[in-house]
Amino acid sequence: MSVDVLNPNLTGPVLLRANPLSKLLAAVLVTIVVMLSVDWVSAAVVLGSEILLMPLLGISVWKLFLRTWPFVVAAAVGAYGTALLAEKTGAVLFELGPVLFTEDSVNAGLAIGLRALAIALPGVFLLTTTDPTDLADALAQKLHLPHRFVLGALAGMRLVGLLMDEWRTLGLARHARGVGFEGNPAARFKNFLGQAFGLIVQAIRRATRLAVAMEARGFGGRERTWARESTFSAVDGGVALAGVVISAAAVLTAVYAGTWNFILS
Repeated sequence: MSVDVLNPNLTGPVLLRANPLSKLLAAVLVTIVVMLSVDWVSAAVVLGSEILLMPLLGISVWKLFLRTWPFVVAAAVGAYGTALLAEKTGAVLFELGPVLFTEDSVNAGLAIGLRALAIALPGVFLLTTTDPTDLADALAQKLHLPHRFVLGALAGMRLVGLLMDEWRTLGLARHARGVGFEGNPAARFKNFLGQAFGLIVQAIRRATRLAVAMEARGFGGRERTWARESTFSAVDGGVALAGVVISAAAVLTAVYAGTWNFILS
């Protein structure tokens, strides 16, 4: 068996070659910074840096858009709603009947929208560039997490692709019982929540069965060998350093601009 088969991520885009733990560390760092302050400057710095790092993913802009457009829509709706309902202080920027946008309300809307995107993108980057097996290997070999947790996480990530099929199956089963998405909006939302809960239960059951089956076959034994060793390289140092630099730049820029607004203050 060749080395490339044992470790297929020796070449290719930077984020594909990085250890999952280094990517997870960088994602946690930038996410924490964005969550600590409700201001648009720090969120804009983090989001701009994430956009600049997109070429390191190794996927086309169109594929990335297909994976992120729900977050973009949600962020836009949240920004608009916040700007519309926020306190109307500062200079008036737009007024049309009951619709009024001021400088402070627009800043509040931008902060919410940019923060939402800045928090969502690291997760998308991590899932897009990380193989579930590599993540499980890193969690077990480097963090020495309990094998039940690692196997459960691996099984769950491997089964994510089946969720859409499960959703359709649950929908057909509910429709056969006379339960669907017809009726008023409240009834449709209630039916949606019921089907979503069923999907969650089904996913947990399937992942649990798979994890138990893997453990029964020796995956969780005390002594085991690894087909692929989880290692750190200079690439991982660069990824972690990028997370630190982006986080520090976001904080310093917001403080210098006078917009830093600690969430607990």
